[in-house]
Amino acid sequence: MLTLPQLLRVPYVDSGLPFAISPDETRIIFSWNKTGTWELWEYKNSEIRELEIGLAGAKFSPCFSHDGTKIAFALDTDGSESYHICIHDFTTNTSTDLTSDILYAHQPNMSWSPDGRGLAVLSEANGQFALYILPLDGSRERMIRNIFHPCWDAKWSPDGKWIAVESEATASDRSIHVVPVGQHKGKVRTVQLTQDGKPLNAQHPAWPPDSKSLAFSCEDSEWFNIGIYDVDSQEITWLTDSIGDDTQPVWSRSGNTIGWIHSEGAKTSFQFREGGADIREVRVGAGVHAHPQITADGVIILYEDVNHPPDLWKIDLETGEAKQLTKSLEIELNFSGPEEIQYAGMDGVQVPALLYRGGSERAVLNIHGGPNWHLQFSWNPELSFMVAQGWTVLAPNYRGSTGYGKKWQNASRYDMGGVDNDDCAAGAKYLLENGLAKKIAVTGRSHGGYLTMTCLTTYPELFAGGSAVVPFLNWIKSHYASREDLQHWNIENMGDPEDNKELWIARSPYFFLDRVNAPVQMICGENDPRCPASESVDARDKLVELGKEVELLLYKGEGHSFLKLENVIDAETRRVAFLEKILKD
Repeated sequence: MLTLPQLLRVPYVDSGLPFAISPDETRIIFSWNKTGTWELWEYKNSEIRELEIGLAGAKFSPCFSHDGTKIAFALDTDGSESYHICIHDFTTNTSTDLTSDILYAHQPNMSWSPDGRGLAVLSEANGQFALYILPLDGSRERMIRNIFHPCWDAKWSPDGKWIAVESEATASDRSIHVVPVGQHKGKVRTVQLTQDGKPLNAQHPAWPPDSKSLAFSCEDSEWFNIGIYDVDSQEITWLTDSIGDDTQPVWSRSGNTIGWIHSEGAKTSFQFREGGADIREVRVGAGVHAHPQITADGVIILYEDVNHPPDLWKIDLETGEAKQLTKSLEIELNFSGPEEIQYAGMDGVQVPALLYRGGSERAVLNIHGGPNWHLQFSWNPELSFMVAQGWTVLAPNYRGSTGYGKKWQNASRYDMGGVDNDDCAAGAKYLLENGLAKKIAVTGRSHGGYLTMTCLTTYPELFAGGSAVVPFLNWIKSHYASREDLQHWNIENMGDPEDNKELWIARSPYFFLDRVNAPVQMICGENDPRCPASESVDARDKLVELGKEVELLLYKGEGHSFLKLENVIDAETRRVAFLEKILKD
């Protein structure tokens, strides 16, 4: 069996942001950490090579120009997620940072103008992520539209007349605005996608080649379905109406085929419709599919499961045959996959979770981040390694998680650190009451790190210790130390920090560290914009003052997601060693 450092050295294609296929479909550009750093790679004629970019930093989210001669990409120089927007020209093999002298951030998503002269970007130059046009000639970017909500994605229509902008809205909702930018007859205004006069919770805008409509993913009652917005009539029709979520719509280059990712709990697939035919479904396996792009002979898609790290695959849409294009792992693994289960929450409501049976009475409660996310049948070498050691691992998809309907996702609004914390603690009780554990450690990343600390301060009797990775512990201090877009999310989900100050304090584990009665480990990155490292430093100091056992691992030059492989290996190895020690004692 591979050691944990060996497993952590297994590279994988970035699945958080999209890859790019050239207009002639001869090459695929993707972000891969094959050499230990996040670089851009090219798949062409069944051969793979690293691009010679010449700019230092982690490179993500490549996007081809319409003539295929250039790509734009996002560059993270220090882990702070203050992305630079860069261009690589294939004809000259040169790279240019278009934003090298900026003192503000960009989102990692961008879109080319059809004439190739500029990019639609989302810039924080005015204090809030808004829509800008960034010219390639070196002139300054100019604001096109401020929606007054933090913007996340922008898609320029092929005819050049519109840019669809996805932004944050109420709670964890998103909204889509269609912004005029090209030549129009008469007065044309920005349109927000609505139905019956109400803004839609819509995301993932996708233009077909003729620009006459816009596909998007939208909460339609309880689940996300695929909608089609007609630009001329401004009417919306629904392509799907299913149990489960339909997201990430994509068109073929002919416009005849549209596809999307279909998810039901931990299971995913790629569904599509050609012309007016029935909806069909294909999949690589029983894992996680993401970022599909339709080509003339199939769909290129990112796929991962417990034994396969995220890689590029091609699926033939006629036969369903899947072919692996990138191979991050050269050997075959045989890790046991998790079971989808449900257990009773503190209030009796059934909580979905993934259970990895390890066979011993030592267990780990692993809490996912987000919170608007959920753990699926994905590549997770740390969890697989724990299970291989005989540990049982329970991963709750607590209230606040995605994937189980809108009501479930919104159940923790204004109750962060409340019902979600109770759901996690109920998972520990489930393990104890069903003879699956006698001793339990708790761990999690980001919001999962926060919930690790709330578990240790509100249910100390259940846990032998905990490791919180990039946590926050003080809602008020973290809020005022965060970017505006992160503050917007906080207010939408926990209320105003002054009006709801008592709630913000009550849900901040920093103020209740005296209740901790087990060893604590905290792991953080120096440049984290989401969960500032100062949170963990403050908590370490207070725990030391209280005479508690605590370990702090602070990694220089890292952010919320560690970009340097050696730091990832060091942090995860020390996390597992810490968990092993407290489970053995």
